[in-house]
Amino acid sequence: MKAWLLAARPKTLTGAAVPVMLGTALALKDAGGQIRLLPTVLCFLFAFLMQIDANFVNDYYDFVRGNDDETRLGPARACAMGWTTLAAMKVAIVLTTGVACLVGLPLVLYGGWQMVIVGVACVLFCFLYTTTLSYLGLGDVLVLLFFGLVPVCLTYYLAMPSGQPGFTWEVLVTSIACGLVIDDLLIINNFRDIDNDLQAGKKTLIVRLGRERGLSLYLIVGLVAWLTSALYLFEGHPFAFVLPIVYVVLHVKTYQEMRKIYQGKELNRILGKTARNMFLYGLLTSIGLMI
Repeated sequence: MKAWLLAARPKTLTGAAVPVMLGTALALKDAGGQIRLLPTVLCFLFAFLMQIDANFVNDYYDFVRGNDDETRLGPARACAMGWTTLAAMKVAIVLTTGVACLVGLPLVLYGGWQMVIVGVACVLFCFLYTTTLSYLGLGDVLVLLFFGLVPVCLTYYLAMPSGQPGFTWEVLVTSIACGLVIDDLLIINNFRDIDNDLQAGKKTLIVRLGRERGLSLYLIVGLVAWLTSALYLFEGHPFAFVLPIVYVVLHVKTYQEMRKIYQGKELNRILGKTARNMFLYGLLTSIGLMI
């Protein structure tokens, strides 16, 4: 059980929670607290299950491709460490994908048959990211889509009561900001693994930019996400812009520590702090929206 828990990478689940949290906060604000509870809960569960599924897929295919060898700098992986066999991981992937689809299927009752298309796209790109798109440097685009635009906008749409608007410009801006904040998690991952990715022919955005520009990108992406939230000042929700200043301070401090460490396994500490910062951004922005 401990092996499977580690394989699920619980620390990454904040990346699944934050977009749904923000979409829910926006709906609570606009609907006066009268949101549809069941589809909101299902959105959270689906997001968690798909994140675990993506982690299993990544664990399996990176080991098969030989990326998780003795030179790996990131946290230990289940297949590479021998905690589980490839056959067992295949079964886990099938089961997790199936359960996620079962959990997401009732959303058709609230959002129409289009929810099936969204679900299929989530599953498809869950596999395509590790097997193909990450090698082409498109990982950051997927993060903006599937950790920003899709979950924030759809959670808002599904949580809003019938007859209420299912989309606003505020939702769009929030989803973009959310995607940018979470993308920093991918940036630090790819920054740490730049040498391994070069050897594996994995042309991530950081590989294309190099270390120095990669460092700058990490800082800029987080700052731009917060500055984008200046829209809240004009929408009558100043706390949603002011409270996340805590995130900005921590983000800058984390960047400075990242620059000091620069390379090696010590960067895993930055990964943990980036996840913490990301969760604080989501929590503080959500609170600010509801004040």
